[in-house]
Amino acid sequence: FSSRRRHTRCREVSWARRCVQETGQGKEKEKKDDKADTKKDGKPVLLPPSLPTQVIVHPLVLLSVVDHFNRVQKNRVVGVLLGNFDHGVTEVTNSYAVPFEEDGKDNNVWYLDFEYHEQMWAMFRTVTASEKIVGWYSTGPTITVSDLAIHEDFRRYCSNPVFVILDVNPQASDIPSRAYVAVEDVTEDAKQTEMKFQHIPSLIGSLESEEIGVEHLLRDVKDTNVSSLATRINDSVTALKQLTTRLSEIRQYLLDVVGGKLLPNHKILYMLQEIFNLLPNLGSPELTRSMNVKMNDNMLSLYLA
Repeated sequence: FSSRRRHTRCREVSWARRCVQETGQGKEKEKKDDKADTKKDGKPVLLPPSLPTQVIVHPLVLLSVVDHFNRVQKNRVVGVLLGNFDHGVTEVTNSYAVPFEEDGKDNNVWYLDFEYHEQMWAMFRTVTASEKIVGWYSTGPTITVSDLAIHEDFRRYCSNPVFVILDVNPQASDIPSRAYVAVEDVTEDAKQTEMKFQHIPSLIGSLESEEIGVEHLLRDVKDTNVSSLATRINDSVTALKQLTTRLSEIRQYLLDVVGGKLLPNHKILYMLQEIFNLLPNLGSPELTRSMNVKMNDNMLSLYLA
């Protein structure tokens, strides 16, 4: 049981880490998807100012959702999203699970324990008063006929909730989150209106402390199905990709400062200077000699093996 639990936890943190690392790729993909999803008959759909226009999901939410799904072992699970809404952006920083049942043959028959939800929400408010109910999540992986009814029930706790589908088995190149808001749409006969889900951009965002936490989790949890050498190589490749991304951001910032697009920030420039000062002098004879000795030792180990 301990081995199975450790393997499950490894899958969870690996999934969250991949989500954080592929945010850049996801942003480009989301931009393409948004162009397709926010248009109707070739014309862009403008959302009301009060509705969210973007959703940012944090790693803690990803870990909580996949843990919820693994514990319940059902087709899909449902829970509440907590966070903040500001200037059209909903930032989801926390979540909790809610008991949910639905008929496998008829999706119109479902049960969501709102009494349990209200008890959990009361306890969360005493701990983190800054976090509000911003919507709800489902592991989908697609929208069902009962989702609009559930969404309307959540309007009792949030005037404009977001609905986020979190895929617990995403493809390698896809962001596992898709966000929606409910908008009023005119029927084809133009005689009445109905509510429908409208896709909005979503991305994976994290604070520096969350990135460090995910890195530490992955460092402590080992997947028994992957060899130690493959793990070390994968970690090295991941670290190099992250370093390349950070260096690109630094380069772009310095180019914007030189070009006059941004004002110089002396605090940032001081930190960059500190980073450069910590870099080793690759031209020193001592470092060259040390590198040669290390390489010779490695080559001798390989030869003897």
